[in-house]
Amino acid sequence: MDWTTAKWLLKRMDWFLALAVLLLLGTGIAFVYSASYRGDDLPVPGFYRRQMLWAALGVAVFLAFMLTDYRRLRAAAGWFYGVSLVLLVLVLVMGKKVYGAYRWLSVFGVQVQPSEFAKLALIIMLARFLGRPGRDLQHPGTLVRALILLAVPFALIVKEPDLGTAMILVPVTALMLFVAGTPLRQLFVLGLVGLMLAPLGWLAMDDYQKERVHVFLNPGRDPLGAGWNKIQSEIAVGSGKLWGKGWLEGKQNVLGFLPRTVAPTDFVYSVIAEEKGFVGSAILLSLYAVVLGGGIRAAVEARDRAGRLMAVGMTGLLFSQVFVNIAMTIGLLPIAGLPLPLISYGGSSMLTTLAGLGITQSVYTRRYSL
Repeated sequence: MDWTTAKWLLKRMDWFLALAVLLLLGTGIAFVYSASYRGDDLPVPGFYRRQMLWAALGVAVFLAFMLTDYRRLRAAAGWFYGVSLVLLVLVLVMGKKVYGAYRWLSVFGVQVQPSEFAKLALIIMLARFLGRPGRDLQHPGTLVRALILLAVPFALIVKEPDLGTAMILVPVTALMLFVAGTPLRQLFVLGLVGLMLAPLGWLAMDDYQKERVHVFLNPGRDPLGAGWNKIQSEIAVGSGKLWGKGWLEGKQNVLGFLPRTVAPTDFVYSVIAEEKGFVGSAILLSLYAVVLGGGIRAAVEARDRAGRLMAVGMTGLLFSQVFVNIAMTIGLLPIAGLPLPLISYGGSSMLTTLAGLGITQSVYTRRYSL
């Protein structure tokens, strides 16, 4: 790509979205630091430094995907999908076991979570399949084939086990099917079948996953064990009140009531809500709204169906993860172990989220002919 084309694309990028992303990244670094803070007399772990590195790499990934024509990604969708499945199999065979689950591969000393990359691969593959010109979306066979594309990574991720990540693929796929033009009658029947099969899903869950559901329904069931994180998170969020206690002043976090193993990752929103209160939480959600609005705008103005489906899929994935993470920290959903995009500590989530946003921007900048 020559510099003239690159400048053309940069000028047409959604700069409101880009600014909101940078503000979210800055917020994430600040509160990963805060979540690791334990008082002036104790050293702060280096999570925030690594988060800065991941954020810098993520911005480079965002720009790389934005400058890459999304139609080239569509053409290579089969390779992305196939590689993601191979990685998911490898993590089951030779992955690193953390807290009883095999979710990580060690690549040159860096821990990589293949399920994060599988999310993007599935979206790109579904966009190619559903967006192909001439695809008969009225035929039930199209729906069945799309569900098979979903089922393979879903089953491999559940096997790790990582039910939270696997479940997030379901609403994303359903949204893409709806936007592609799958008849509502077929989607309605699919939903009914899913409800009927839900009891089988309960039987397939591990004991610790069932316990999370029990604790969600009855927080007093195990307040010093499985229910501890949920209870302490709700206390942190509620104690922030309107303006919060101030940065580095969150007692639930600093005193260790909110466990130090999860405060910078799955429960970083609890730290933000305690220290910045309702106002800070509202600002955070407003930044996400800007990013989601940019994704919707990219989908509406996409020049072809495959591009529209990519933007819809990436935007739906971001919304689902934000919704589930915040809902679980305030007690509206069971604990699912999903990170807060662009905020929680972690490289795999950071890079895949920014790659997805870069793809969305690739669709948006190419809404006109080059």
